[in-house]
Amino acid sequence: MITLTPVMRKFILHWGEMGTRWGVNRTVAQVHALLYLSPEPLNAEEIAKALSVARSNVSTSLRELESWGIIKAVHRLGDRREHYESMKDVWEMARVICDERKRREIDPTLAMLRECVEELDKMKPGEPALRQRALDMLTFVEALTSLYEEMHRLPTGAIRSLLKMRGKIRKLLERSSPA
Repeated sequence: MITLTPVMRKFILHWGEMGTRWGVNRTVAQVHALLYLSPEPLNAEEIAKALSVARSNVSTSLRELESWGIIKAVHRLGDRREHYESMKDVWEMARVICDERKRREIDPTLAMLRECVEELDKMKPGEPALRQRALDMLTFVEALTSLYEEMHRLPTGAIRSLLKMRGKIRKLLERSSPA
């Protein structure tokens, strides 16, 4: 059984609040925070008790987190219950979450934008302003996706170095860009 310290409570409550701002159910985010902080895997009953939430809510949250690939079920000798643990490497967790958000949110948006541009191209007189706006949005989302894919191919160490250099990169880009 896990005993929550004041710092753990603060982290879990804040993670739940942030989760709602990111479009994630509060309890899902709190369960994730608890598992991330926990030094040992926890079973659903322990999670429900620690967070003072219904067992059914915990089960739903665990399924959601498993579908994201950021927690996994583990087994303990002599215990038939499943225990759960979170990824502990924040860099790998960020990659998994970004990949999943891209798959769930960006990829369908790209497909829809491509379809819209294609449909607008088939219209004879067309609507040039509408087509241009759709094309501009498509171009923008494709550029961001391309940047994401380039970043995704970098090893974690390179991304850390890149983030440490962000001020230098900005200054370099400002010098090379015409005013």
